[in-house]
Amino acid sequence: MAHEPGPHTLDAEAVRTWSSLALAALGRAREDIDAINVYPVADADTGTNLYLTAESADRALTEAFAAPPAHVTDGTAGTPSLSEAVRAYAHGALIGARGNSGTILAQLLRGVADVLGAEPAGRDAGPLLASALSKAAEEAYEAVAHPVEGTMLTVAGAAARAAAAAGAAAGAAAATAADVARAAYEGARAALAETPGQLAALGRAGVVDAGGCGLVAVLGALWQALSGQEPEAEPARGRAVPGPRDDRPCAEELGGPAYEVVYLLEAGEEAVGELRATLDGLGDSLVVVGGDRLWNVHVHVDDPGAAVEAGVVAGRPYRIRITHFGDERRLARAPRVQRAVVAVVQGEGLAGLCGEAGATAVLARPGEPPAVPVLLDAIRRAHAREVVLLPGAADLRAAAAAAAEQARADGVRVAVIPTRSAVQGLAALAVHDPDGSFDEDVVAMTAAAGATRYGELAVAERQSFTSAGICQAGDVLGLIDGDVAVIGAGLPETAEAVLARMLGSGGELVTLVLGPEVPDALAARLEAYVQHGHLAVDTVTYRGGRYSAPLLIGVE
Repeated sequence: MAHEPGPHTLDAEAVRTWSSLALAALGRAREDIDAINVYPVADADTGTNLYLTAESADRALTEAFAAPPAHVTDGTAGTPSLSEAVRAYAHGALIGARGNSGTILAQLLRGVADVLGAEPAGRDAGPLLASALSKAAEEAYEAVAHPVEGTMLTVAGAAARAAAAAGAAAGAAAATAADVARAAYEGARAALAETPGQLAALGRAGVVDAGGCGLVAVLGALWQALSGQEPEAEPARGRAVPGPRDDRPCAEELGGPAYEVVYLLEAGEEAVGELRATLDGLGDSLVVVGGDRLWNVHVHVDDPGAAVEAGVVAGRPYRIRITHFGDERRLARAPRVQRAVVAVVQGEGLAGLCGEAGATAVLARPGEPPAVPVLLDAIRRAHAREVVLLPGAADLRAAAAAAAEQARADGVRVAVIPTRSAVQGLAALAVHDPDGSFDEDVVAMTAAAGATRYGELAVAERQSFTSAGICQAGDVLGLIDGDVAVIGAGLPETAEAVLARMLGSGGELVTLVLGPEVPDALAARLEAYVQHGHLAVDTVTYRGGRYSAPLLIGVE
């Protein structure tokens, strides 16, 4: 939801408006910023990474406004304080930071929150904002292992100096927050224009720094939120600068580590200090941001396993994302396809099956369903004008719908087929026709998924009441269409009982997906069981692989 562009005083509403405007500005400029991304790796994703980081920050801020503020004790809704708003904004950026540029943006917002979040009594808004922007630039430089000038850091530093000068120049009449924001924006614009002369890779390509270009958009949104004045449009949104252009690959594009590793880390500050030293020896482009035992770690390495292992030594890494730069470059250069399928599955074997069928698979681990940004990223990486999304679980439908809505704002046509199990997704993929019309393809896939009853076998972790009675820890539960239908002592007998019930209403094809620890003998037994009682029913068997359920059953 968009908010009025201002003017605002420096309060929680101003932060919300700033967030909304910054997200919109980065959305408009995303493709242009991607196009000028040549440093530190020419992988054409800086604009996308900044947008996804700002999107995570905006979502956290929206949730802060929806929840009862901490200073309200009776549970009623109300506007959060400036401190609560700016801290929520920075936290959202931290947990959703993507890439080198997004990680630096998250630390810049944390620096702003460290000052504005303290809400010093009696401080004038202009000098307070100037202090916040100075703190932001300082913390961003400290977060980068080896700062390089001519980058986003340079733009942040110039913005901070301009803001400090504006805050100090007002004399007896203190500068307003809008005055300081405008000075920061103009200082950033001027610094951005100088970046090609500071960094050889930019000069050869004839472009300004991509991360700096994004930061200018964020600072322009801040000024607009506080003043109500819309910033001047950047020429071609910073696509190019005057000067000769050399299209040959620069050294930074040809060399450097092969992988980008990003993860969130729960760890103490001392352990993170040791982690920085370890990762600095493994690769480059090291950025570690955060604090209060939650960190976002970003590094480029040749050995991604070693980078993750270093995180395990330091604390608890999670939301681990490893990207091969060769894949990123190929995607950036590849033409957009007409249609693609994105399928969420629980099991590495299932992910492989979807890949063989031409779909982009999103691997969901037990207890860790993919969030909206992960689904949105998968849609974007499918690189198609039309996308069919198969969520594969009932509890993912809301996230899938939200990701689809955001992808539509990027001009991608997206349809969500409400699959509630991987076997329904396999049935939909079996009838997928990429050459037919989009509407007809979606109707056929939806019909195939809807005509597939699904079952699952799981092991009860504790005593519980179910729709089939009371189960004990260790019992085998047979679920049909999401409800417990059978409680058994062993996997084979329970599976046969589930099959008997599912085939009682007819069927032509049984699909069995075996978990990683289930023997092939069970598949043979179940195939014989189906053949003995239902001669006209065919059976196909797949391996679900690691992270899959013990047994999935589909009946079409």
